[in-house]
Amino acid sequence: MICEMDDAAPIDIATRLATVRERIRRAEQEYGREPGSVALLAVSKRQPVSAIRAALAEGQRAFGENYLQEAETKRAELSDRDIEWHFIGALQSNKTRPAAEGFDWVHGIDRLKIARRLSEQRPAGLAPLQCCIQVNVSGEASKSGVEPEALPELAHAVAALPRLRLRGLMTLPEAVPDVASQRAAFRQLSALQAGLVAEGLALDTLSMGMSNDLEAAVAEGATLVRLGTAVFGPRPEANT
Repeated sequence: MICEMDDAAPIDIATRLATVRERIRRAEQEYGREPGSVALLAVSKRQPVSAIRAALAEGQRAFGENYLQEAETKRAELSDRDIEWHFIGALQSNKTRPAAEGFDWVHGIDRLKIARRLSEQRPAGLAPLQCCIQVNVSGEASKSGVEPEALPELAHAVAALPRLRLRGLMTLPEAVPDVASQRAAFRQLSALQAGLVAEGLALDTLSMGMSNDLEAAVAEGATLVRLGTAVFGPRPEANT
């Protein structure tokens, strides 16, 4: 399906999705992963609703948003569609309610205060909110995420909250060009999750890998890759 983008050439989302799915399939095969074990989260932030509809037409169901107000508008326009909404941005404590009430997943929990508010504000009529804890594996001051040494305490505390279900870990490592360095960061997250599983936590999700490093992420155990540009093309410029 061709999707017209504002101030840009038409984007063939069907072709892009087919290419991305083939990249994932090849990576699964190359690195000995079970076929179909890596899911695609289409990051639709700053993309128009028409682009999401085009992806839906090609069988994509999970979409990731970073901005709450933008996401609320999209969810309202697409309320008749069966969509799994993931919030993947950093959450401020005074903005947890829209995430708790309107999303199926939240990636990026890095503080117990945020997790508690999400649990308290999750409506009783909805299924528990699926969550990932964001880990700052690169140690970058500019990045959100719990430090690896503080992860076990946070993970056990989040797992105990009643309206959340802790599914796993997420990371946004430093962007580096070489595959070996990419894999090292993802390997660290995978090892951290394995340690938590050994401590009794039932975790099944590693949310890691984007358009430029998905193969490295799949090689190190990713179960969910978050791709935006590869699916939708360049993001439109934000309104100023």
